[in-house]
Formats: sequence, C-alpha cells, structure tokens
Amino acid sequence: MNLNVAPVTYGADRSGLVCGFRFSAGEPGVSIDTDGAAQWLADNAREHAGVADDDRNQPVPQPSRGDGQFLWLHFNLAHVSSEKWMRAHLDLPETFFEALREGSHSTRIEHQHGALLAVVNDVMFDFEQTPSDIATLWVYTHERIMITARLKQLRSVDRLRASVREGEIFETPAELLIHLLRDQADLLVTIVRRSSTEVDRLEDQFLSRRTFDNRRDLGAMRRVLVRLQRLLAPEPGSIFRLLVRPPIWLSQRDVQSLRDSTEEFSLVLGDLSGLAERIKLLQEEIAARLTEQSNRTLFTLTLVTVLALPINIIAGLFGMNVGGIPLAENRHGFWVMVLMVVSFTALAGWWGFRRRAGR
Repeated sequence: MNLNVAPVTYGADRSGLVCGFRFSAGEPGVSIDTDGAAQWLADNAREHAGVADDDRNQPVPQPSRGDGQFLWLHFNLAHVSSEKWMRAHLDLPETFFEALREGSHSTRIEHQHGALLAVVNDVMFDFEQTPSDIATLWVYTHERIMITARLKQLRSVDRLRASVREGEIFETPAELLIHLLRDQADLLVTIVRRSSTEVDRLEDQFLSRRTFDNRRDLGAMRRVLVRLQRLLAPEPGSIFRLLVRPPIWLSQRDVQSLRDSTEEFSLVLGDLSGLAERIKLLQEEIAARLTEQSNRTLFTLTLVTVLALPINIIAGLFGMNVGGIPLAENRHGFWVMVLMVVSFTALAGWWGFRRRAGR
C-alpha cells in the first residue's frame, strides 16, 4: 500500500520546478526535468573544476562543453522544496535569496557578483482590480543559466515559454531576459493604449453632458496608472550602471539589446506620464466647472435672499404689537407699504444684477 499521499503542487514537480529547458547554439530549447537539470549542472561543475586543475598544471584543450549550452529553470516559490533544491544544486548568491525573502517589487536589473539579478512585474490590467493582481518574477542570469522564480503565475513567463516551445532560437541567457523585458514594455504599451481609449471616452462624456459623474473614474484611473508606472517602470539608475559596467560574459549584441529595450521603456513611460498629466488636466477642468456651477448657485441663493430682505424687514417692523405704528389709521396704508416694498426690492435687485454683470 502506498502511504505517500503528499500532494504535488499544481503546475510544478516535487522540487518546485514549473518548467526547464536546455538550449544549444543555433537550436531550439529542449524540455528538461529536475533530474536532467541536476545531471547537467553536475557535469558542468566537473568540467569547470577540470579546467581549473589543468590550468594550474599545464595548458590543455578547452573542455567539450564549449558548445554554447545553457539552462533555463523556472520555479514556483509557493512550493516548499523549490528554495531547498536551488540551494542544493545551484551556486546562487545569497543576495538572490534575500531578494526573495524581502519581497521587493520594484522593477530593476542589477549587476551583482558577475551575474544579472532582475525583478520583473506583471499585472492583470483592469482599473477595478486590486493590488493583489500584481505578480513579481525574480530572475538570476549568468553565462550558462537563467533561474526564474515566482509566487503567482505570470503571463510574461507564459509567453516566453510558449516562444521557446514554438521553436524560437535563443543564443544566450541574456536573450531570454531581454525577451522578458520587451514583453513588459509591450504590456506598458497595451496599458497606455487602453487607458487612452478610456480617457477619450470619459472626455467625450464630459464635453457632451452637464453632469460630471465621471470624476471618480478619472481619479481611480490616475491612481492605477501612477501605481503601475511605479511598479512596472525599471529603476533608471540600475540599468544605467549595468550599461556602463556590464558583466564580462555579456556580448556587445546583448548590451545593445538591453540599451534598445531601455529606450523603449523611456518612450512608453513618457507616454504614460503624458497620459497621467492629461487625466490631471481633465480633473482640474471638471473641478473648475463644478466650482463655477457652485458659485452660480450660491449667487442665485444670495440674490433671492437680498430680494426678500426688504419685505422681511418691513414685515418685522410693522408686525410689532406696540403703539405708534405709522399708517395704521390710513386707508391707503397697505398700498403705500406695497409700493415701498416693491421699490426697495427693485433697488436691491438692480444692485445685485449690477454686481453680477461687473464680475
């Protein structure tokens, strides 16, 4: 009887590996499991150790593993065995595991200990979504390996995996990382396009209606755009330092590709900032119109109060139960008082409309 009933995490094996691929020069990636990856890493470590021993003794030919092979391993951090397997089989720096524990979500790419450490964010773009819909991918890239790890499923990784399975050729691990960065730039472009369409719709509603019930939508949209810009935009300082001092194993073509992707990000971020500024101006225009409408309503109420002031004053004075009230015995007293009220009311109205015309 099999008593091992421990559930296997959906989408990953017992080591937390979601997918793995082995790449060779000029060939598409081949799927690889945890055992095959461990064997490849062990052989690669023995070859490097052999090169180091032979270099200390005498010159010998380069080992046969100079065929441009490299691995891409993608792990699910929700699996309890993923970090244990990475520590046991991969020579990863402690800064990578510290980044996993800290949960830093700012997009960046840095050069640390001869490798590239990157944080890439993905989002299900919807103005009504909550912050929990943003997922983060941690990436470690070296000369012969790229490690990606995530807690929640990301569309960018799914697109990259689909590209690999469709036979797209990747010559270096850096090309995989650049593919992820360009997917993120494409995501920002999609966000800008959808946001522009939504802003156009709200602006048309604002221009065609006298009611301004879309202020809340504009405010929510602006908050979402600012948050996405903060999370999805890569830190310019880290990319600048990387382009100035790239790793030795990074080719000039890869450096140029990183520079191109950085320029794409700059253009998209400029569009995103312009869209946020457009939303801000539209909010200010709505606020100005609402203020003008409120002032007009307040002026109307003030004018009504001023027009009613003479009759209220006269009614209060002549309503006193005291002796000596003028015109009490005059048979034309009522009409005299009506004439006085009308005269004072007309005078107050003339004064009020004159002040309004002056403004």
